Amino acid sequence: MASKINLSQFLLLLFFLAQYAFVNGDTSLIKSTCKNTKYYKLCFSCLKSNPTSPNADTKGLALIMVGIGMTNATSTSSYLSSKSLPPTNNTSLQRVLKECADKYSYAGDSLQASVQDLADEEYDYAYIHITAAKDYPNACHNAFKRVPDLVYPPEIASREKGLKHICDVAMGIIDNLINI
Repeated sequence: MASKINLSQFLLLLFFLAQYAFVNGDTSLIKSTCKNTKYYKLCFSCLKSNPTSPNADTKGLALIMVGIGMTNATSTSSYLSSKSLPPTNNTSLQRVLKECADKYSYAGDSLQASVQDLADEEYDYAYIHITAAKDYPNACHNAFKRVPDLVYPPEIASREKGLKHICDVAMGIIDNLINI
């Protein structure tokens, strides 16, 4: 005897099938796009984990990476401004951390500007803004170097590396747009 499926079971099944198809959608554009970037694994994992990427075109993939970069820059700026850092009476360290927080904020602003550039298909300007965002962490690192006896914290070094790699991936995707 055939079993009957009630409406709620059908909708639940449909929901799970849609989730599977949405998250595990066609990844051929993601793969081909990421192959042309400096950090394939980073590109692929970031884009594959984003639920909007299976339906995105190349410009959409670039926007996703820029958004990831904005999140990184904003969270790093917040981290550097936060009270979660160990309290210190070292005014030089406080000054450098403030400078670094500002630099990461500027990086986020540059990435935000690249969003409009991408929307306007001004890919050269988007590239310039992303390059600027990639360079702001260098100013933070250099601020630590200017003060004797200050050690560049590993957490900030890791965040710097992450933002630079994300920006490299976004620039690689923009290279794909320019060559279309």
